[in-house]
Formats: sequence, C-alpha cells, structure tokens
Amino acid sequence: MYVPRYMFFTKGVGVAKEKLASFENALRNARIAHLNLVTVSSIFPPHCNIIDIDNGLKRLEPGEITHCVMAREESREPGRRLVAAVGLALPSEKGMYGYLSEHHGFGETESEAGDYAEDLAASMLANTLGIEFDANKDYDERREVYTMSGKIVDSQNIAAAALGAEGNYWTTVLAAAIFVK
Repeated sequence: MYVPRYMFFTKGVGVAKEKLASFENALRNARIAHLNLVTVSSIFPPHCNIIDIDNGLKRLEPGEITHCVMAREESREPGRRLVAAVGLALPSEKGMYGYLSEHHGFGETESEAGDYAEDLAASMLANTLGIEFDANKDYDERREVYTMSGKIVDSQNIAAAALGAEGNYWTTVLAAAIFVK
C-alpha cells in the first residue's frame, strides 16, 4: 500500500440520455475520465500536499488505479437542482491527519453544498481532536471555536451544482479529491 503525498480537487457536470453516459460526461468535464477511480473514506493523509489539477494530472497515467473521495448526484428531473461537494479540514499539528467529507443532494446552491461539506469535515476533525463545540450552532460560529482552539488550521471545499436538463436527459454533478502518489 501507499500513502498519497499529493491531492487535487476537481468537479464536473455531465448530461446525456443514459445515466452512465451522463456520469462519464461529468468525469470528462472534471478531466478525470481517463482514470480508474476507486473511492475511499475520509482521511486526508499526514504530510499530503494540495496541488492544482494540472500538476496532479501530470503525475497520473491513463488507466491508472487512482484513489479518490467523491460526491456524486444524478437526476432525470428537469429543473431539479443537484449538488455534490467535498470538504476538507486540516489540523494545525504537522504529522496529524485531516478529514475529507462528501455531500450530495438536491435543492441547495453550490455555495451551500460546499459550506455544508466543509462543515462536516471540520466537525469530524474537531471531534477527533477533542474540541468541544455545540453542534446546533451555525457553522460560522463553530468555525470561530475551531479557529480559536488553534487545533484546526484550514478548511476548504469544492462543489458542483446544476439544474436537471430538459428533454428526458440525465444530469450528473460530481466533486472529487483525487489522491496522487
């Protein structure tokens, strides 16, 4: 096994008559259709560096088995808002792992979905680090508690949103964190 040393974010939207083709088009839009993607759970490895998509893609070969955290949503309902987001929370302590989270659903904006995924990741990391917080508080209030603890240094997200296509077509949205050796 290996521990990834790099990770990049990507997102995509696809539309097609067939559900699978819609997903393929979303992968193409996200620039990762040439990879054999294997989804994994939510740990951001210690000492992993976030790089941009161009740098990340240069490190991957077509057909390579590539681990990722992916959120994906699909619908054939015209006008329905679909969202997919991946959130990331990083600890301040070097050598400690962070958390990634996936969120997918309907009816939210891209920004709302991204904030929700980021909140999920930060909450998971806060629990791991023993930061006490009120889960019923607004994320902005909890973020202040996380920041003031000095234990969480950064959080971010990537999200995709689209409206379901007209004409009996499938629409797929995806957001992903792609791991690279």
